[in-house]
Amino acid sequence: MVASAFTSSAVTGVAKVARVASGCVVVLPLARIATVVIGGVVAVEAVPMVLGVMGFTATGITSSSIAAKMMSAAAIANGGGVAPGSLVATLQSLGATGLSGLTRFILGSIGSAIAAGIARFY
Repeated sequence: MVASAFTSSAVTGVAKVARVASGCVVVLPLARIATVVIGGVVAVEAVPMVLGVMGFTATGITSSSIAAKMMSAAAIANGGGVAPGSLVATLQSLGATGLSGLTRFILGSIGSAIAAGIARFY
């Protein structure tokens, strides 16, 4: 069984995660941890906002929006209708119903991973 401990120091701004069984200690700056957390939160919160700006809303597709243009192009390509499961249908479904828990988890993980990659350079 692996025992682990987490300590934080406000003076040094460093979080220390210790794994007793392996004998290794990982030291991470609190700023880097905060960056990763914020990256996940931003990803989860940005997607619904971007969908709304594009025109995929809870009340339907907004006229003269990017979503309306996408729907028009999809309908022309499909001979008059938008196919179920298409990109336009999926985005409108997300705009109307919001993100599921799994989708939020996946977006948060991706946002955190991207933020972690960027934080490595700073």
